[in-house]
Amino acid sequence: MEAQALFVADDGAAPNVPPAEIERPADPQLLDAYSRTVVDVVERVGPSVASVAVTRQGRDRMGRPRRLEGAGSGFAFTPDGYLLTNSHVVSGASQIGVSLPDGRQFDAQLIGDDPDTDLAVIRVGAHDLPTVVLGSSRTLRVGQIAVAIGNPLGFQNTVTAGVISALGRSLRAQTGRLMDDVIQTDAALNPGNSGGPLVNSASQVIGVNTAVIPGAQSICFATGIDTARWVVGQLLAHGRVRRAWIGVGGTTVPLPRRLQRALAIEQASAIRVSEVQKDSPAHVAGLEDGDFIIGIDGKPLAGIDELLRLLDATRIDRLCVLRVVRGARLLHLTLTPQERRG
Repeated sequence: MEAQALFVADDGAAPNVPPAEIERPADPQLLDAYSRTVVDVVERVGPSVASVAVTRQGRDRMGRPRRLEGAGSGFAFTPDGYLLTNSHVVSGASQIGVSLPDGRQFDAQLIGDDPDTDLAVIRVGAHDLPTVVLGSSRTLRVGQIAVAIGNPLGFQNTVTAGVISALGRSLRAQTGRLMDDVIQTDAALNPGNSGGPLVNSASQVIGVNTAVIPGAQSICFATGIDTARWVVGQLLAHGRVRRAWIGVGGTTVPLPRRLQRALAIEQASAIRVSEVQKDSPAHVAGLEDGDFIIGIDGKPLAGIDELLRLLDATRIDRLCVLRVVRGARLLHLTLTPQERRG
Protein backbone atom coordinates (compact mmCIF):
# COMPACT_ATOMS: atom_id res chain seq x y z
CA MET A 1 0.00 0.00 0.00
CA GLU A 2 1.37 3.36 -0.95
CA ALA A 3 2.27 5.56 1.99
CA GLN A 4 0.29 8.82 2.29
CA ALA A 5 2.44 11.90 2.76
CA LEU A 6 1.40 14.59 5.24
CA PHE A 7 2.26 18.17 4.35
CA VAL A 8 2.35 21.31 6.44
CA ALA A 9 1.55 24.52 4.59
CA ASP A 10 4.17 27.25 4.60
CA ASP A 11 1.75 29.61 6.36
CA GLY A 12 1.62 27.42 9.47
CA ALA A 13 -1.76 25.87 8.70
CA ALA A 14 -2.67 22.52 10.23
CA PRO A 15 -1.41 19.32 8.54
CA ASN A 16 -3.59 17.89 5.81
CA VAL A 17 -4.75 14.90 7.87
CA PRO A 18 -7.84 12.97 6.88
CA PRO A 19 -10.62 13.56 9.51
CA ALA A 20 -10.90 9.84 10.31
CA GLU A 21 -7.24 9.71 11.33
CA ILE A 22 -7.31 12.68 13.74
CA GLU A 23 -6.83 11.47 17.31
CA ARG A 24 -9.59 12.90 19.49
CA PRO A 25 -9.75 13.20 23.30
CA ALA A 26 -11.22 10.18 25.00
CA ASP A 27 -14.36 12.01 26.13
CA PRO A 28 -16.44 8.86 26.65
CA GLN A 29 -13.75 7.39 28.91
CA LEU A 30 -13.47 10.63 30.92
CA LEU A 31 -17.22 10.85 31.30
CA ASP A 32 -17.34 7.20 32.29
CA ALA A 33 -14.82 7.77 35.09
CA TYR A 34 -16.77 10.75 36.40
CA SER A 35 -20.03 8.85 36.17
CA ARG A 36 -18.59 5.86 37.98
CA THR A 37 -17.41 8.12 40.79
CA VAL A 38 -20.84 9.69 41.28
CA VAL A 39 -22.63 6.35 40.99
CA ASP A 40 -20.33 4.82 43.59
CA VAL A 41 -20.97 7.74 45.97
CA VAL A 42 -24.72 7.38 45.58
CA GLU A 43 -24.66 3.62 46.12
CA ARG A 44 -22.61 3.96 49.30
CA VAL A 45 -24.24 7.02 50.85
CA GLY A 46 -27.78 7.02 49.42
CA PRO A 47 -29.24 4.33 51.72
CA SER A 48 -28.33 6.47 54.77
CA VAL A 49 -30.08 9.63 53.53
CA ALA A 50 -33.55 10.13 54.98
CA SER A 51 -36.53 12.31 54.25
CA VAL A 52 -37.48 14.36 57.32
CA ALA A 53 -41.09 15.55 57.61
CA VAL A 54 -42.07 17.98 60.39
CA THR A 55 -45.29 19.37 61.81
CA ARG A 56 -45.47 22.64 63.70
CA GLN A 57 -48.31 24.37 65.46
CA GLY A 58 -49.06 27.80 64.04
CA ARG A 59 -51.88 30.22 63.41
CA ASP A 60 -53.62 31.48 60.30
CA ARG A 61 -54.29 35.13 59.44
CA MET A 62 -57.34 35.12 61.67
CA GLY A 63 -55.31 33.88 64.61
CA ARG A 64 -56.86 30.42 64.56
CA PRO A 65 -54.65 27.39 65.33
CA ARG A 66 -53.41 25.48 62.31
CA ARG A 67 -50.89 22.78 61.45
CA LEU A 68 -47.84 23.82 59.48
CA GLU A 69 -45.97 21.14 57.59
CA GLY A 70 -42.41 21.21 56.31
CA ALA A 71 -39.78 18.84 55.03
CA GLY A 72 -36.05 18.44 54.71
CA SER A 73 -33.34 15.81 54.67
CA GLY A 74 -31.05 14.10 57.14
CA PHE A 75 -28.55 11.25 57.29
CA ALA A 76 -27.74 8.49 59.76
CA PHE A 77 -24.28 8.64 61.32
CA THR A 78 -24.72 5.82 63.86
CA PRO A 79 -26.50 2.49 63.36
CA ASP A 80 -28.51 2.92 66.59
CA GLY A 81 -30.74 5.66 65.23
CA TYR A 82 -28.94 9.02 65.38
CA LEU A 83 -29.34 11.31 62.37
CA LEU A 84 -27.86 14.71 61.57
CA THR A 85 -29.99 17.40 59.94
CA ASN A 86 -30.47 21.19 59.98
CA SER A 87 -31.74 23.16 62.94
CA HIS A 88 -34.10 25.13 60.74
CA VAL A 89 -35.67 21.88 59.52
CA VAL A 90 -36.67 20.51 62.93
CA SER A 91 -36.54 23.42 65.41
CA GLY A 92 -39.92 24.02 67.03
CA ALA A 93 -41.48 20.92 65.52
CA SER A 94 -44.27 19.21 67.44
CA GLN A 95 -43.83 16.03 65.40
CA ILE A 96 -40.91 14.69 63.34
CA GLY A 97 -41.16 11.79 60.91
CA VAL A 98 -38.28 10.04 59.15
CA SER A 99 -38.52 7.94 55.99
CA LEU A 100 -35.61 5.86 54.70
CA PRO A 101 -35.00 4.78 51.08
CA ASP A 102 -35.67 1.14 52.07
CA GLY A 103 -39.26 2.07 52.93
CA ARG A 104 -38.97 2.15 56.72
CA GLN A 105 -40.67 5.01 58.53
CA PHE A 106 -40.13 6.23 62.08
CA ASP A 107 -41.20 8.88 64.51
CA ALA A 108 -38.14 10.86 65.59
CA GLN A 109 -37.12 12.66 68.77
CA LEU A 110 -35.16 15.89 68.77
CA ILE A 111 -31.98 15.37 70.82
CA GLY A 112 -30.81 18.96 70.43
CA ASP A 113 -30.14 21.70 67.90
CA ASP A 114 -27.69 24.54 67.45
CA PRO A 115 -29.01 27.51 65.42
CA ASP A 116 -25.52 29.07 65.34
CA THR A 117 -24.36 26.33 62.95
CA ASP A 118 -27.84 25.32 61.70
CA LEU A 119 -27.29 21.76 62.89
CA ALA A 120 -29.52 19.35 64.81
CA VAL A 121 -29.43 15.74 65.99
CA ILE A 122 -32.57 13.58 65.96
CA ARG A 123 -33.05 9.94 66.93
CA VAL A 124 -35.33 7.16 65.69
CA GLY A 125 -36.07 3.78 67.25
CA ALA A 126 -33.79 1.60 65.16
CA HIS A 127 -30.55 -0.32 65.72
CA ASP A 128 -29.55 -1.34 62.20
CA LEU A 129 -29.48 1.86 60.17
CA PRO A 130 -27.11 2.15 57.19
CA THR A 131 -24.62 4.86 58.08
CA VAL A 132 -22.36 7.36 56.36
CA VAL A 133 -18.63 7.80 56.85
CA LEU A 134 -17.70 11.27 58.12
CA GLY A 135 -14.73 12.82 56.34
CA SER A 136 -12.94 16.10 57.00
CA SER A 137 -13.70 19.61 55.77
CA ARG A 138 -10.28 20.92 56.85
CA THR A 139 -8.49 19.26 53.94
CA LEU A 140 -10.91 20.34 51.20
CA ARG A 141 -9.63 22.11 48.10
CA VAL A 142 -11.52 24.38 45.76
CA GLY A 143 -12.41 22.51 42.58
CA GLN A 144 -12.77 19.01 43.98
CA ILE A 145 -15.92 16.97 43.28
CA ALA A 146 -18.93 17.47 45.56
CA VAL A 147 -22.10 15.38 45.46
CA ALA A 148 -25.32 16.41 47.23
CA ILE A 149 -28.02 13.90 48.12
CA GLY A 150 -31.40 14.88 49.52
CA ASN A 151 -35.11 15.30 48.98
CA PRO A 152 -35.66 18.62 47.17
CA LEU A 153 -39.26 19.70 46.71
CA GLY A 154 -40.45 16.28 47.85
CA PHE A 155 -38.50 14.30 45.24
CA GLN A 156 -36.83 11.64 47.37
CA ASN A 157 -33.21 10.61 46.93
CA THR A 158 -32.28 13.24 44.39
CA VAL A 159 -28.63 13.52 43.43
CA THR A 160 -26.78 16.58 42.14
CA ALA A 161 -23.07 16.93 41.53
CA GLY A 162 -20.60 19.74 41.08
CA VAL A 163 -17.45 21.07 42.71
CA ILE A 164 -16.34 22.91 45.82
CA SER A 165 -16.63 26.54 44.70
CA ALA A 166 -15.12 28.28 47.73
CA LEU A 167 -14.12 27.67 51.34
CA GLY A 168 -14.28 29.69 54.56
CA ARG A 169 -17.42 31.63 53.69
CA SER A 170 -19.50 33.44 56.31
CA LEU A 171 -23.28 33.22 56.04
CA ARG A 172 -26.16 34.44 58.16
CA ALA A 173 -28.62 31.79 59.23
CA GLN A 174 -32.36 32.39 58.98
CA THR A 175 -32.23 33.42 62.65
CA GLY A 176 -29.83 36.25 61.77
CA ARG A 177 -26.84 34.55 63.38
CA LEU A 178 -23.56 34.51 61.51
CA MET A 179 -22.30 31.06 60.50
CA ASP A 180 -18.58 30.83 59.78
CA ASP A 181 -16.40 28.36 57.86
CA VAL A 182 -19.19 27.54 55.41
CA ILE A 183 -18.52 25.55 52.23
CA GLN A 184 -19.76 26.99 48.93
CA THR A 185 -20.65 24.52 46.17
CA ASP A 186 -22.33 24.58 42.79
CA ALA A 187 -24.02 21.20 43.37
CA ALA A 188 -27.62 22.30 42.95
CA LEU A 189 -29.72 22.55 46.13
CA ASN A 190 -33.40 23.31 46.48
CA PRO A 191 -35.89 23.50 49.37
CA GLY A 192 -35.94 20.03 50.90
CA ASN A 193 -32.18 19.46 50.42
CA SER A 194 -31.57 21.11 53.78
CA GLY A 195 -29.92 18.71 56.20
CA GLY A 196 -28.70 16.30 53.53
CA PRO A 197 -25.05 15.34 53.11
CA LEU A 198 -22.46 16.93 50.85
CA VAL A 199 -20.10 14.12 49.89
CA ASN A 200 -16.62 13.87 48.34
CA SER A 201 -15.46 11.41 45.68
CA ALA A 202 -14.39 8.95 48.39
CA SER A 203 -18.01 8.71 49.62
CA GLN A 204 -17.19 10.62 52.81
CA VAL A 205 -19.52 13.31 54.14
CA ILE A 206 -17.74 16.68 54.09
CA GLY A 207 -20.65 18.99 54.87
CA VAL A 208 -24.30 19.35 55.81
CA ASN A 209 -26.29 21.16 53.12
CA THR A 210 -27.89 24.21 54.65
CA ALA A 211 -28.80 27.09 52.35
CA VAL A 212 -29.18 28.61 48.92
CA ILE A 213 -29.36 32.23 47.84
CA PRO A 214 -32.81 32.87 46.31
CA GLY A 215 -32.52 33.99 42.71
CA ALA A 216 -28.87 33.00 42.39
CA GLN A 217 -27.65 30.16 40.21
CA SER A 218 -25.23 27.51 41.46
CA ILE A 219 -24.45 29.29 44.73
CA CYS A 220 -25.21 26.84 47.52
CA PHE A 221 -23.81 26.33 51.01
CA ALA A 222 -23.03 23.59 53.52
CA THR A 223 -21.77 23.59 57.10
CA GLY A 224 -18.35 21.90 57.25
CA ILE A 225 -18.34 18.41 58.76
CA ASP A 226 -15.51 19.29 61.16
CA THR A 227 -17.81 21.87 62.73
CA ALA A 228 -20.62 19.29 62.70
CA ARG A 229 -18.50 16.74 64.57
CA TRP A 230 -17.92 19.17 67.44
CA VAL A 231 -21.57 20.24 67.55
CA VAL A 232 -22.78 16.63 67.56
CA GLY A 233 -20.56 15.87 70.54
CA GLN A 234 -22.01 18.82 72.44
CA LEU A 235 -25.60 17.94 71.58
CA LEU A 236 -25.21 14.30 72.57
CA ALA A 237 -23.57 15.28 75.85
CA HIS A 238 -25.71 18.26 76.88
CA GLY A 239 -28.65 18.55 74.49
CA ARG A 240 -27.39 22.00 73.52
CA VAL A 241 -24.14 23.74 72.70
CA ARG A 242 -22.80 25.79 75.58
CA ARG A 243 -20.12 27.99 74.10
CA ALA A 244 -18.12 31.11 74.74
CA TRP A 245 -18.71 34.20 72.63
CA ILE A 246 -16.38 37.05 71.74
CA GLY A 247 -18.46 38.80 69.04
CA VAL A 248 -16.32 38.22 65.95
CA GLY A 249 -17.17 37.17 62.41
CA GLY A 250 -14.38 36.05 60.12
CA THR A 251 -13.15 33.75 57.40
CA THR A 252 -10.20 31.40 57.02
CA VAL A 253 -7.68 32.90 54.61
CA PRO A 254 -4.02 32.31 53.62
CA LEU A 255 -1.68 34.46 55.67
CA PRO A 256 0.37 36.75 53.38
CA ARG A 257 3.92 35.41 53.05
CA ARG A 258 5.43 38.81 53.76
CA LEU A 259 3.77 38.77 57.17
CA GLN A 260 4.89 35.21 57.83
CA ARG A 261 8.49 36.16 57.09
CA ALA A 262 8.46 39.55 58.81
CA LEU A 263 6.89 38.29 62.04
CA ALA A 264 8.37 34.77 62.04
CA ILE A 265 4.94 33.12 61.90
CA GLU A 266 5.01 29.46 60.93
CA GLN A 267 1.32 28.85 60.14
CA ALA A 268 0.15 29.40 56.58
CA SER A 269 -3.42 30.51 57.31
CA ALA A 270 -5.31 32.61 59.83
CA ILE A 271 -8.70 34.19 60.56
CA ARG A 272 -9.38 37.49 58.81
CA VAL A 273 -11.83 39.52 60.90
CA SER A 274 -14.81 40.71 58.87
CA GLU A 275 -17.11 41.86 61.68
CA VAL A 276 -16.68 42.97 65.29
CA GLN A 277 -20.00 43.33 67.10
CA LYS A 278 -20.48 46.49 69.13
CA ASP A 279 -19.90 46.18 72.89
CA SER A 280 -18.75 42.58 72.50
CA PRO A 281 -15.65 41.27 74.32
CA ALA A 282 -13.68 41.58 71.07
CA HIS A 283 -14.84 45.18 70.59
CA VAL A 284 -13.89 46.10 74.16
CA ALA A 285 -10.46 44.49 73.65
CA GLY A 286 -9.83 46.63 70.57
CA LEU A 287 -10.10 44.06 67.78
CA GLU A 288 -10.73 45.66 64.38
CA ASP A 289 -12.05 44.65 60.97
CA GLY A 290 -9.21 43.40 58.78
CA ASP A 291 -7.13 42.06 61.67
CA PHE A 292 -5.70 38.55 61.38
CA ILE A 293 -6.27 36.33 64.44
CA ILE A 294 -3.45 33.79 64.57
CA GLY A 295 -3.72 32.39 68.09
CA ILE A 296 -5.52 32.20 71.41
CA ASP A 297 -3.89 31.49 74.76
CA GLY A 298 -0.67 30.38 73.09
CA LYS A 299 -2.41 27.99 70.67
CA PRO A 300 -2.14 28.73 66.95
CA LEU A 301 -5.37 29.31 65.04
CA ALA A 302 -5.19 28.29 61.40
CA GLY A 303 -8.89 28.89 60.76
CA ILE A 304 -12.27 29.95 62.08
CA ASP A 305 -13.25 26.32 62.70
CA GLU A 306 -10.48 25.96 65.28
CA LEU A 307 -11.53 29.18 67.04
CA LEU A 308 -15.14 27.96 67.27
CA ARG A 309 -14.00 24.68 68.81
CA LEU A 310 -11.71 26.39 71.32
CA LEU A 311 -14.42 28.84 72.41
CA ASP A 312 -16.16 26.18 74.46
CA ALA A 313 -17.66 26.30 77.93
CA THR A 314 -14.23 26.22 79.61
CA ARG A 315 -13.45 29.74 78.36
CA ILE A 316 -16.64 31.41 79.57
CA ASP A 317 -15.77 34.29 81.95
CA ARG A 318 -12.09 33.38 81.79
CA LEU A 319 -9.42 35.85 80.71
CA CYS A 320 -8.01 34.96 77.28
CA VAL A 321 -5.27 36.39 75.09
CA LEU A 322 -5.69 36.73 71.34
CA ARG A 323 -2.59 36.84 69.15
CA VAL A 324 -3.38 39.29 66.33
CA VAL A 325 -1.62 40.69 63.27
CA ARG A 326 -2.59 44.24 62.33
CA GLY A 327 -0.76 45.76 59.41
CA ALA A 328 2.84 44.71 60.05
CA ARG A 329 2.48 44.56 63.85
CA LEU A 330 1.99 41.61 66.16
CA LEU A 331 -0.46 42.38 68.99
CA HIS A 332 -1.69 40.56 72.08
CA LEU A 333 -5.24 41.54 73.07
CA THR A 334 -6.82 40.40 76.33
CA LEU A 335 -10.55 39.73 76.59
CA THR A 336 -13.06 37.77 78.64
CA PRO A 337 -15.47 35.62 76.57
CA GLN A 338 -19.10 35.56 77.65
CA GLU A 339 -21.60 32.73 77.40
CA ARG A 340 -23.57 32.82 74.21
CA ARG A 341 -27.23 33.47 74.94
CA GLY A 342 -30.24 32.87 72.70
